[in-house]
Amino acid sequence: MILFSVLSFVALVVIVAVLFINLSPEFGGKPSDEQKEIYARSNQYEKGKFVNKTPTKMDMSFGETVKVAYQFFKGSPNREPKRNTVPVASIDSLNITKKGDSITRLTWFGHSAFLLEIASKNILIDPMFGPSPAPHPLLGPKRFTDHLPISVAKLPFIDAVIFSHDHYDHLDYGSIRNLKDKVGQYYVPLGLAAHLIAWGVDPDKIHELDWWEEIKFDDLRLVSTPARHFSGRGVTDRFSTLWCSWVIKSRDKSIYFSGDSGYGPHFKEIGEKYGPFDFAMMECGQYDERWHDIHMMPEETAQAAVDVKTTIMMPIHWASFRLAMHSWTDPIERVTAKAKELNMPVSTPVIGEPIFIGAEHYPKSEWWKGL
Repeated sequence: MILFSVLSFVALVVIVAVLFINLSPEFGGKPSDEQKEIYARSNQYEKGKFVNKTPTKMDMSFGETVKVAYQFFKGSPNREPKRNTVPVASIDSLNITKKGDSITRLTWFGHSAFLLEIASKNILIDPMFGPSPAPHPLLGPKRFTDHLPISVAKLPFIDAVIFSHDHYDHLDYGSIRNLKDKVGQYYVPLGLAAHLIAWGVDPDKIHELDWWEEIKFDDLRLVSTPARHFSGRGVTDRFSTLWCSWVIKSRDKSIYFSGDSGYGPHFKEIGEKYGPFDFAMMECGQYDERWHDIHMMPEETAQAAVDVKTTIMMPIHWASFRLAMHSWTDPIERVTAKAKELNMPVSTPVIGEPIFIGAEHYPKSEWWKGL
């Protein structure tokens, strides 16, 4: 009877998991056969999957996987700040709508999410506004803060949304559903449109780009540039969509957003083709030596900023979620130390603090100390 009860419980768990994976909208959509034929023309597409051009180790042994899982779920007092101690500056929606043409302003929402105000446009970058980077809040870590600089409901019309890839900490189902009725256009790497369409976004609003492809958006020039990473939201869709970084250029400002990426020669190539940049948001967080090919170590982040030829860089992909084993302040402490060594200026704003591109002074407080 005990054995029967155990087997019944296991069977129930399996059934629930299968139903959840197949029925939950969180997992997104799948590219059609017609779309796959288009993707096959890409230099980044091989044998039905997108690939990195730089050899990239993706898989760990079974023993390493078990060890990582144990370390991840094992509690540690330094991997997260005390609950709701991370400061968040509030944004006034009227301040966003009443701006001059000459203002280029960035506002960090934590992790890799930004509001970019440029050329009189409101652009969201990787707007993950949900409570947890997972298909269900119970399956992932909670956000360090319980609120954002401004609620989605109070955001004004968003002219465009830009995504770097389809992982849960960058592409969030709930955020898309809440935003979609106030967004003009979407700019995404190849394959990602299938998710947005499955979530109710008008296909005519979506523009898919391959690496090195450019597109004009009124007075803006958007370029999908390489990254060294991977994609996938479910069990069987790894590498089914492309990943990228972004170059955003107005008439007088040039901005680089790294997305997620391991270190590689693509940074120098981007710098040579599109640099110098006025400002660069560079991935720095959720790293480990066991997966350094797909997430830079902090010292590599500082070097990558030098490679892309930016005037000043901002470390991102930290301060919101626990997705690795390092302490939550390790990224900012290590990257600022290396950047100082390389003479690379660093901006360290509080979440929600405005960053005026081209200003004489940038936010540089050490707000994380003592939290």
